[in-house]
Amino acid sequence: MLEFDVVVIGSGPGGYVAAIRAAQLGFKTAIIEKYAVMGGTCLNVGCIPSKALLDSSEHYYNAIHHFEEHGIIGGKPKVDLEKMIARKAGVVEKMNGGISFLMKKNKVTVFHGLGSFESANVVKVSQTDGKEELLSAKHIIVATGSKPTNLPFIPVDKTRIITSTEALKLKEIPKHLIVIGAGVIGAELGSVYARLGSKVSFVEYADGMIPTMDRTMGKELQKSIAKLGADFYFSHQVTGAENKGKEVVVKAKNSAGEEVEIKGDYCLVCIGRKPYTEGLNLGAAGLQTDERGRIAVDEHTLQTLVPGIYAIGDLIRGAMLAHKAEEEGVFVAEVIAGQKPHINYNLIPGVVYTWPEVASVGKTEQELKAAGIAYKDGSFPFKALGRAVASMDVDGLVKVLADAKTDEILGVHIIGARAADMIAEAVVAMEFRASAEDVARMSHAHPTYTEAMKEACLAATSKRAIHA
Repeated sequence: MLEFDVVVIGSGPGGYVAAIRAAQLGFKTAIIEKYAVMGGTCLNVGCIPSKALLDSSEHYYNAIHHFEEHGIIGGKPKVDLEKMIARKAGVVEKMNGGISFLMKKNKVTVFHGLGSFESANVVKVSQTDGKEELLSAKHIIVATGSKPTNLPFIPVDKTRIITSTEALKLKEIPKHLIVIGAGVIGAELGSVYARLGSKVSFVEYADGMIPTMDRTMGKELQKSIAKLGADFYFSHQVTGAENKGKEVVVKAKNSAGEEVEIKGDYCLVCIGRKPYTEGLNLGAAGLQTDERGRIAVDEHTLQTLVPGIYAIGDLIRGAMLAHKAEEEGVFVAEVIAGQKPHINYNLIPGVVYTWPEVASVGKTEQELKAAGIAYKDGSFPFKALGRAVASMDVDGLVKVLADAKTDEILGVHIIGARAADMIAEAVVAMEFRASAEDVARMSHAHPTYTEAMKEACLAATSKRAIHA
């Protein structure tokens, strides 16, 4: 039996960050990873590889459509998908190495194998070579993340009917990619292949794209992706999908109850993710999951119903985001150390890495209306922004929602170039409970994309945007 102060199960963004912070705080720490490499879904088959392909597809699209206007003349480029996928794999490999380095640097003991509970304070590691190790710990952090959700009537065969994992390593560019789900993952991967030349059709149960975000963002994103030749089937309920060799047939019912049939050569299923607890043997520790597969935790400590066992990230309530898991990893390590950390879940931003990017934090307009909160809004379009015009990135806008009486910023929603980076200004402002006027009176460098934030705040606080 090997003894530790803290054992972390899972090495995704939540798990490896929790292990590092626990080690920094002086705890003897171990981390268990089921697979041969660390980093979890985010690093290996999620956030990082998808961004690598998004960037590659954007470079190709610009070379085809915009280089000549920039005065860059050359032969028409071609896509070498194999090389593109190889570059993505290289990015992932570098990041894998980085996490391994951080484990060594912080003296975290790493075990590769399936971690499962023997009891509330003992975890068994079943290694791939058949060996087993028993680890005891005063504190155990469960951070095993999530897996793609599948529908029972859609047979995912991983060849023609695929998930996001397979979409990151296709051998060919689809002629017609049918994407079931127009949420964050569907929008990102659909846009990758649309930019590489695929016909893309989105089939979505909701009545618009990225339905969990502010409706203005979904409408603007649809306009942008429509320019790539994409089709949209909103308010459609998928009833089945069949692989017929080199063709996939997807059937759905529209809002009128009429059956629609869509044919393509690949179908990407992106309907969400579910907590992954398979093999953990939770019952041995006295733990169980709810109807959605999540583990219940105390909101003040993220401790489960069993003292000494904590759960973080996609396993618990809240948005399934890598940076949320990271915050919770740090939070739990500091709780164990007796500190009083805090997380404001309302101010964890969400990002869609299409181009233009979409980023949001705080309340949406629909949420404010539903809650009966009086608000005022201000928007500023990228097409009126000098920096955006110079870079030819004129699609998008910044939308600011502020309290009608106090002017406190309640929500910021951005679609446009570098929105993923711009949203940090909104998070900082809202963490300090800034008013729209506070931000409007801050000097913003010219010309920059973030001037749109200042102008939107001007519009929200007094309807006096300067450049619109």
